[in-house]
Amino acid sequence: MQMRFDGRLGFPGGFVDSEDSSLEDGLNRELREELGEAVSVFSVERTDYRSSHAGDRPRVVAHFYAKRLTLEQLEAVEAGAPKAKDHGLEVLGLVRVPLYTLRDGVGGLPAFLENSFIGAAREQLLEALQDLGLLESGCVSGLKTPVHQ
Repeated sequence: MQMRFDGRLGFPGGFVDSEDSSLEDGLNRELREELGEAVSVFSVERTDYRSSHAGDRPRVVAHFYAKRLTLEQLEAVEAGAPKAKDHGLEVLGLVRVPLYTLRDGVGGLPAFLENSFIGAAREQLLEALQDLGLLESGCVSGLKTPVHQ
């Protein structure tokens, strides 16, 4: 996830431009702008689509995609992100989501979820973690311990 210019957590993305031939083309362009050129070694495909949510503004629909990266790809994105076009403007930094719960039942993911998120980002995060098998099925409402990999 990323820390946005307004202090809330969210996912990279933006509007599709007239030169973008598909939602995925627009998303991949936005990823390069917000995360840097390291994202050019992979692309978000239609098969990475997870869900859509109607936005607060009229005629805006947010489409959510989740892409599984290798550790090396993730580290390359993290290292290159400060050089991205929109770093320091739209994006203040990247944030790794803690995929654990401490023994106190609060630290880790439960505490992370207390942050301020933009729009449906919190719900999108939980849905993606569950869909990708990183969070036990049915534990989103009660937020039980995440699956350890």
